[in-house]
Amino acid sequence: MKTYNWATLGCGVIANELAQALAKEGRTLYSVANRTHSKAEVFAEKYGIKKVYDQIDDVFSDPNVDIIYISTPHNTHIEFLRKALTAGKHVLCEKSVTLNADELAEAKLLAKENNVVLAEAMTLYHMPIYKKLRDIIETKRLGKLQMIQLNFGSYKDYDMNNRFFSPKLAGGALLDIGVYALSFARWFMSEKPDKLASQVRLAPSGVDEQAGILLQNKAGEMATIALTLHAKQPKRGMLAFEEGYIEIYEYPRGNEATITYTEDGSKEVLQAGQTENALAYEVKDMERAVSGAENVMYLNYTTDVMEMMSALRKEWGLLYPEER
Repeated sequence: MKTYNWATLGCGVIANELAQALAKEGRTLYSVANRTHSKAEVFAEKYGIKKVYDQIDDVFSDPNVDIIYISTPHNTHIEFLRKALTAGKHVLCEKSVTLNADELAEAKLLAKENNVVLAEAMTLYHMPIYKKLRDIIETKRLGKLQMIQLNFGSYKDYDMNNRFFSPKLAGGALLDIGVYALSFARWFMSEKPDKLASQVRLAPSGVDEQAGILLQNKAGEMATIALTLHAKQPKRGMLAFEEGYIEIYEYPRGNEATITYTEDGSKEVLQAGQTENALAYEVKDMERAVSGAENVMYLNYTTDVMEMMSALRKEWGLLYPEER
């Protein structure tokens, strides 16, 4: 398979992980773009990247760039997606891929018109344990899926100016951590939920700081999700089937799952993949998709999740400045 030139747009935590993932394979990012040029230069020196753009938009016109990883704040994604996709670049974009379903629909159309791959960097779609669990579930040995329970809690300083609580930076629990829980639910549900119910508590800044969400689809599969930016919770995902239940801890980058069987209470522990290689799995799947070998980026699931998040925020009356 061809070796692709990756550019990072942004040089924060995720960009560092991307550079490290490529380094494990003896590869280097081709280039780096960032609004603050000095930060891009420091990042490039750290990872031996030869090309730093004078202007952030120069990355889109560089003919040597194959794939751009966008890791800037949520509310800047659509601006960069428009430019990257129109320029014929494949894009792996940090979650949440856009602010809302309308923006995602626009980006998908641009990707189709320019014959490029657009994908959200949702780690759990690429972790080996999820592919292993899906294979087991498809054997029907656990019976029908009945219920999913998901927790995700983070304790953040209660500062309305930081990105987690700032409307100007598309803050709030749903787009930051809820996207993982909804993506987990969608991965295992046989079809998209068509019934949503929720309770939300808004921060003084107006973004969602805590929420409870209920989902149900036409197959009768249900999910309950608890999100908070005020307290640590175990990142626990639980799938309840007729013949047993599955538990996964630290599920955004999980590598281990435990099956408890209903009949006798016996347990089976499954392991696959490594948490520290999460970005490497994403990179490999993205390159497979770009090469045309397989469609393994699950943009259809990303679309379902974004539509659910948009519907929830509409119910809550939560709009970001760009949406007003």
